Amino acid sequence: VGALDTDKKLEPHEQLSNREFDVLKMLAAGKSITEIAEQLSLSATTVSTYRARIIEKTGLKNYSDISRYALEKGLI
Repeated sequence: VGALDTDKKLEPHEQLSNREFDVLKMLAAGKSITEIAEQLSLSATTVSTYRARIIEKTGLKNYSDISRYALEKGLI
């Protein structure tokens, strides 16, 4: 057990990088991969990769899961 470990369990969204978190919020707000890519000056492929990581890290399965989660946690 490392010095940085605490008893507190991280929320799924707290395990995301800052960029993944930005993408999560934008997906939850209903933005498309293309819209997110344009807004963040990224390629659509990169945004899709972030989306895959978000799904993997949070266990959320689809856009509606992401939106519901973000609303429940007060992220959007």
